[in-house]
Amino acid sequence: MRVAIVGLGYVGTVTAACLAESGHTVVGVDVSTIKVEQINSGVSPVSELGLSELVENNVDRGRLRATTDGPGTVASSDVVLVTVGTPSGRNGDVHLDDVFKVIGNIGAAIADDDTWRLVLITSTVPPGTVERDLVPLLERTSGKRAGHDFGVAFSPEFLREGTAVADFLSPPKTVIGADDERSAKVAASLYRPFAGEVTRTSIAVAEMVKFSDNAWHALKVAFANEIGRVAEAHGVDSHAVMSIFKSDTRLNISSRYLTPGFAFGGSCLPKDLRTLTYRARRNGASVPVLESILPSNRAHLDLALGKIEAVGAKRVAILGLAFKAGTDDLRESPSLELAERLLGKGYDVRIHDEHVNLRKLIGANRAYVLSVLPHIAEHLDDDFGRVTGEADVIVVTQNNPAYSRVADESRAEQTVLDLCGVARPHNGATNYVGLTW
Repeated sequence: MRVAIVGLGYVGTVTAACLAESGHTVVGVDVSTIKVEQINSGVSPVSELGLSELVENNVDRGRLRATTDGPGTVASSDVVLVTVGTPSGRNGDVHLDDVFKVIGNIGAAIADDDTWRLVLITSTVPPGTVERDLVPLLERTSGKRAGHDFGVAFSPEFLREGTAVADFLSPPKTVIGADDERSAKVAASLYRPFAGEVTRTSIAVAEMVKFSDNAWHALKVAFANEIGRVAEAHGVDSHAVMSIFKSDTRLNISSRYLTPGFAFGGSCLPKDLRTLTYRARRNGASVPVLESILPSNRAHLDLALGKIEAVGAKRVAILGLAFKAGTDDLRESPSLELAERLLGKGYDVRIHDEHVNLRKLIGANRAYVLSVLPHIAEHLDDDFGRVTGEADVIVVTQNNPAYSRVADESRAEQTVLDLCGVARPHNGATNYVGLTW
């Protein structure tokens, strides 16, 4: 295909060279005459392992060149990739002026051309930007309809400086956000030589994937460094600790605990976090990330409470009292705290949990219930039908398969608030509300 790359910075140059290497005819566009001259001389304008050779070889083969003529290049291309930078503004928000300018110019360049082409955006933009701002701008400046006269797709890049060429040629994943089949297929064909599997999704999800990835990477670095500070304060080898931590790929380095749901609880996580942060402070180690985890967890509980209050009804069924399904452990259960706060606000609360029988609770678990919410027994009911049938709001707090059909079997006037994602309806029920989905 004939591919235009608009923006010859770090991402644009790597993308141009790698696509040319795979056989496409690539023209890079940039306002900098220096960058254009460098590429046309076979020299990469950015330093990256293996990139200079790719640029030189593909310029020599006639598959890669650069120009300052944006309109002419866009008009003669099958695919236009937007790779301009989106730096932070003074207030911390992303600076999108360059993206808007480029998109406007692309629209103007295709205004008098009836050829269908794909505008593929890879610049990192906040969720909703493409559909809310960029597509209307393209349509306004071109006088054409997206999805009909031209295609639009968004594909985030996952390039690490120092290994960008290797990352492009063998990507960790390839994500394409598109609203029409033709755009998705053309974008997929562009990356097919490098991608073992292409994930098709909506444009907004694809935009958000990039931010979630980078936030997670930043969190991992900060977490490891804070563990290092705590370990050093106790005279412990932090590398030895994290080497063992990383060896666990069933729980620690895995997909576990990474699905949005309800707040965590139980006898381990809250207690150990409090201990770790207290001891860190006592030993002079700064751990702001670790200290923010419990407040963040409480904010999630506040969110659930707010969604219940927003319904405006007072009869509430809580499905699941223990901190997780399959156990009767009520210690620091967010469901128990949710029930307590609802009762304190005057709600009529009924609770069902197939594993919780207060008569059988023993030891620390029983002592916890008796001290925190001693009157919980009067709100528990083992009759599932009665608990759900008399409620205006049904709150699912556990990932228990027994609760998976609650929304499907509920009455239309009932609201089903699912805090863990287990009760997604199969019959198109409109009374279903997810916590963050």
